[in-house]
Amino acid sequence: MKVAILASGNGTNFEILAKKFESNELAGKLALLFCDHPDAPVVKRAEKYQVPVRTFTVKECGGKLPYEERIMKILKEFQIDFIVLAGYLRVIGPTILQNYEGKIVNLHPAYLPEYPGLHSIERAFADHRKQTGVTVHFVDDGLDSGPIIRQEHVPILSTDTVETLEQRVHECEHRLYPQVIKEILPKFTKKEQN
Repeated sequence: MKVAILASGNGTNFEILAKKFESNELAGKLALLFCDHPDAPVVKRAEKYQVPVRTFTVKECGGKLPYEERIMKILKEFQIDFIVLAGYLRVIGPTILQNYEGKIVNLHPAYLPEYPGLHSIERAFADHRKQTGVTVHFVDDGLDSGPIIRQEHVPILSTDTVETLEQRVHECEHRLYPQVIKEILPKFTKKEQN
């Protein structure tokens, strides 16, 4: 079982998962990081764990379709079986979805279906909600609309700032995402063996 992580930014979730793959706490091998921002900090994190990195932008490819086709070539080249999104800030299009249906998971910093899309933490905070959350879900062709695997609420405290709330949401992500991936990857490993 070869796993690719797709990410766009800082890469804290990537690093936690990379450590777990390295220590064999997660089934399979972390075989690739793809990043759509060549200068993102996640690239350095991947190099630290000696995970192969491929990075390019939609603009370099001349549009979304050629961009996704180029990603697909890389996924095939690395013989990727399963995709984990960790702060990947692009919608997965049909080119990749058709080839990895039911084999892509995403982590979203909200209690879906509340606040799909970008800036979920800020939006929940601005709406003066009592709680937000974290959701791990399979990816489908909608915006954060795929089947939910697991969710947890994160309270929004009266003393919170956006920054303190964001920190607690990330703490929840860092705990929840590896747990869920640890549970689901062996199911896909068994499917690959059959």
